[in-house]
Amino acid sequence: MSAVLSTHGLVARYGDFQALYGVDTELHAGEAVALIGANGAGKSTFLRAIMGLLPVAREMVRLDGEPVGGTPTDRMVRKGIAIVPEGRRLFSGMSVEDNLRVAIDQAARMGAKGGWTLQRLHQLFPILAEKARTPVQSLSGGQQQMVAIGRALLCQPRVLLCDEISLGLAPKVIREIYAALPEIRAAGTAMIVVEQDVGLAKSASDRLYCMLEGRVTLTGNSAEVTREQIGEAYFGAGHAVV
Repeated sequence: MSAVLSTHGLVARYGDFQALYGVDTELHAGEAVALIGANGAGKSTFLRAIMGLLPVAREMVRLDGEPVGGTPTDRMVRKGIAIVPEGRRLFSGMSVEDNLRVAIDQAARMGAKGGWTLQRLHQLFPILAEKARTPVQSLSGGQQQMVAIGRALLCQPRVLLCDEISLGLAPKVIREIYAALPEIRAAGTAMIVVEQDVGLAKSASDRLYCMLEGRVTLTGNSAEVTREQIGEAYFGAGHAVV
């Protein structure tokens, strides 16, 4: 099966600091891949590099086999990749619905077609219908995260990149958000989920990659990789994930 998104020897830098070292990954249609690792491992940098937020060589990122590395972010969205960024980056003074309509308008300008509508999004996250006229700044962190996910979906992506979507949220809200991921996948959207919680990462994905200091240290099927293997890859040999 050919990959919808892949990276090939991906290298990324912040000025003179090299953050990624030859990262090879693949994501297939309808698949969920988890990217795990400690803080500073390079996970968010990896997503930023894919989205054109960091300069990378063209051949290092491929979409349906086409080299797209370094393509500006707006054009990556046009090509069918959307991101739920760490920190959400919503328009805090605008209502929930107005935030979502920004994405609807953007998709219309791009000519993007897909099955995500406000109505379908309200079925996925009913609270967004209840809070439609509420300013985003008045929402809880979990509700804001749902808006951020919804905004990305309304761009009609084939690939959704999720950066630490559970960060700082209450366990109940995390369960609600992760319960929605299978429906997103069922709609035909492949996903890369950056996550520090190993249990969440394994349960929400088909395969996983573990990163350490900008390198992939483990690749495997999520159901088969052991905590001992993850511990060695996550921290270095001799450690365990508990």
